[in-house]
Amino acid sequence: QVQLVESGGGLVQAWGSLILSCAASGSILSINTMGWYLQAPGKQRNLVAAITSGGSTNYADSVKGRFTIYRDNAKNAVYLQMNSLKTEETAVYYCNADASAGSDYSSMNYWGKGTLVTVST
Repeated sequence: QVQLVESGGGLVQAWGSLILSCAASGSILSINTMGWYLQAPGKQRNLVAAITSGGSTNYADSVKGRFTIYRDNAKNAVYLQMNSLKTEETAVYYCNADASAGSDYSSMNYWGKGTLVTVST
């Protein structure tokens, strides 16, 4: 099993910045893609950004140029640098990872419990 724990959420003013962190733990064999998703109240969960173990990244169009995803493979961690935050980006941000663990080399998908980001005017 793999556990993902997010941190770094909180209250920030519009156009401010915040860094989210996610640490993976457990009997990890390997982690492939890690990513961040957001879910606003009453809405579906959507991809914000993702990064492969090799460093290839993918961003939602709405955050390109403002958000940066990066990871530390040695620490099994992924981060999301968020700049110029908008009020509509108030949401719970979830960490996601495709990982293999224990004695099973097949990849499974894991979610953290989320961290709340509130962007105020």
